[in-house]
Amino acid sequence: MRRTCSRRELLQLMSIGGVVFSTGLSGCAPEMRETVPKAGDPPRPTPSPAPSPFYFVQVSDTHWGYSGPNNPEADVTLGHAVAAINAVEHKPDFVVFTGDLTHMTSDSAVRRARMKEFKEIVGKLQVPSIRFLPGEHDASLDAGDAYRELFGETHYVFDHGGVHFIALDNVSDASGAIGDAQLDWLKTELAKIDPAAPLVVFAHRPLFPLAPEWEWATKDGDKAIDLLSSHSHVTVFYGHIHQAHHHVTGNIHHHAARSLIFPNIAPGSAPKKAAVPWDPASPDHGIGFRTVDSETGAFAWEDRAADGKRVDSGTDAS
Repeated sequence: MRRTCSRRELLQLMSIGGVVFSTGLSGCAPEMRETVPKAGDPPRPTPSPAPSPFYFVQVSDTHWGYSGPNNPEADVTLGHAVAAINAVEHKPDFVVFTGDLTHMTSDSAVRRARMKEFKEIVGKLQVPSIRFLPGEHDASLDAGDAYRELFGETHYVFDHGGVHFIALDNVSDASGAIGDAQLDWLKTELAKIDPAAPLVVFAHRPLFPLAPEWEWATKDGDKAIDLLSSHSHVTVFYGHIHQAHHHVTGNIHHHAARSLIFPNIAPGSAPKKAAVPWDPASPDHGIGFRTVDSETGAFAWEDRAADGKRVDSGTDAS
């Protein structure tokens, strides 16, 4: 009999400077409760097959095209990350970039040029599949037009290893909203999924109000959370805030990845949002990678610099 496991055991995390490795679903499946349908009940979604082992990599906030003191190595950081991922012995099933692929510019020609350069660099990833989401730097000035030309739709669904994935767009609307049309689409997609099956959501901004005064929120994120709350195993991976952050709303676990360009200060730590100044003496500049393993019932984590050297470790009780 296949054993059941907690949501933490279901999705294990590893992050690499804005990169999150998620290995989960190995040897565990969501607990199923059998209920007897009543006359007149609407058809129920077909139960999903048990998840199979796999892992993916999340990269966030690469800001290709950025030039400034917060990362004087901005022109090589992305290439180094690609090389680091390619050097992993066991290749990830896919890599997903959760927004702010490029740094914002009001020049539409430069915006497209940066996107083409970014796509060429990450095209060297030796993985079966690469997926993308826009960030506000990519899409808010033109409602995602340039992004769609280079990368396709801004929101979509896919299945992998018995897990359903949903990518949301909460940036193409310059106000930071998902919008009624996309929320209706989300509701329709969720109705197709077994409520007890594992569900992973990708977004750029946090869906919950982490720091609205810093635009670290989604204007109508509460509506998305209400819809997602009907499912019992939901994990949201997002970016935008340029730091690792973990939060729970009901039965939904939200995990932010570090940025690949520079870290921001912690939410609420100062009156205004700001980047952490570049420290030449820093071993990882806040953009290394982290492994988090919950296999033993606790979060055992390791922070590593971009060259793979471990710089810190610890264990958090579950």
